[in-house]
Amino acid sequence: MSRLLLHVCCGPCSIATVRMLRDEGYEVTGLFVNPNIHPLQEYLKRREAMQETAARLDLPMIWRDDVYDVPAWLRGMAWREAPETRCRICYATRIETTLAVARHGGFDAFSTTLLYSRHQRHETIREVCEGAAADGPVSFVYRDFRTGWQEGIDTSRGWGIYRQQWCGCIYSENERHAADFSKATGRRPDSRRRAEGPVSSPPSGGGRTGRSPAQRG
Repeated sequence: MSRLLLHVCCGPCSIATVRMLRDEGYEVTGLFVNPNIHPLQEYLKRREAMQETAARLDLPMIWRDDVYDVPAWLRGMAWREAPETRCRICYATRIETTLAVARHGGFDAFSTTLLYSRHQRHETIREVCEGAAADGPVSFVYRDFRTGWQEGIDTSRGWGIYRQQWCGCIYSENERHAADFSKATGRRPDSRRRAEGPVSSPPSGGGRTGRSPAQRG
């Protein structure tokens, strides 16, 4: 039986993925390495959800909490915030760590639950994984796990597993609420405007005098 190291991004995305790989005869071990998840409380929620899911699936796990460093992650993304650019870096960072752990642990193959999501850049993930595995000896197992989309949703809901509403990074969370910000302020959340003169605090009555820290250019 081939030993496969599966990068897991969260509990719900792991359910159908693990089942499908086991049906093919793989001996699956999960690897939780996700320094892209912000803020810290969200990381802990998803970690707990993955623990609950692993227990339900009887899935052995490796936890790489040692690489979780939000300031370092944000510094690495500076001037690379465009979605296509940052997503590729995000995928590559996690896949490179997955491959390193797989090689060190003597695994035969690796894959990722990122291939389960209908909201991720599927072809970019596949390209990153194939490129990382090009030099061997650990092979990349590509499957379109999106075929198990509804199974993952139904099972995770039945188990009461936490289901997140965005990919994890603070950039994605910002974009998710961009319309709310624009409606409230009349500005895009990523717009830049030079502050003129001192910034005063808004009056306690909720008037419009002054600008809040969130409105500074």
